Amino acid sequence: MLTRCLMMRQIARALAFIAFAGIVAMFFVPIVWMISTALKPLDRVFALPIEWVPADPRWDNFVTAWNRFTFGRYFVNSLVVTISVTGIHCVLAAFAGYGFAKYRFFGNRLLFLAILSTMMLPIEVVIVPTFLIVRDLGWLNTYQGLVVPVIADAFGVFLMRQFMLRIPDALIEAARIDGAHEVKIFFRIVLPLSWAPAVTLAVFMWRETWDAFVWPFVIITQNDLRTLPLGIARFQEEFVTTYNEVMAVAVIGMIPLALMFLFFQRAFVQGIALSGLKE
Repeated sequence: MLTRCLMMRQIARALAFIAFAGIVAMFFVPIVWMISTALKPLDRVFALPIEWVPADPRWDNFVTAWNRFTFGRYFVNSLVVTISVTGIHCVLAAFAGYGFAKYRFFGNRLLFLAILSTMMLPIEVVIVPTFLIVRDLGWLNTYQGLVVPVIADAFGVFLMRQFMLRIPDALIEAARIDGAHEVKIFFRIVLPLSWAPAVTLAVFMWRETWDAFVWPFVIITQNDLRTLPLGIARFQEEFVTTYNEVMAVAVIGMIPLALMFLFFQRAFVQGIALSGLKE
């Protein structure tokens, strides 16, 4: 009986592993196809059967595609915008999360729920009024127009608050008794303890900002201020679409995000695990 139970458990684990491997493969297939397409000549892109590993990889596709447009400028623009948005967003979210987690004031919970309710608003609802405000400020075709409207949202506040609820109040009170002011408590005690959710938020914001298309497309018309997604879209629209070169640029654009996750994956997973749905 015991042997049969062990066999059933091993079979269940094997089936679970096979199912998990299948799901992982489904996520990796588009990435593998993109890299494979980037290494093919144009006449072999849609050839059947699919050639997953090109017999004669064309590494020069990357150089040709990169030099065909001003992708270097687009890449720098994306870096400037993404670093600015990610850094400012994490700081603001940490401040707001700390305030909601550790301060008691009238309307605390109501205000927090009001902030969370903005997560239900689709971008189509806010894009027109946001555009009008940015236009009236004279921020069209500027870096501040790309950065300022997206430096704060409800998700970051929620993530940081949920983790900071776990920080013992006694630790903060002890610092106050020792004479530390609130800013010092935040930067010397609370923020170092919150590095895991901060890194998690940074990875989320980096991905969201790096891949952003709609908002930059609305306010940017000058070529030298386009971000990488806008540059790829414009490149695809010019003349005949060279899909292998489009995929080559897309692979290059994927590298910063992949490196970001690889370097911080441990902190990312830990931040997701620690920032539970505690109330």
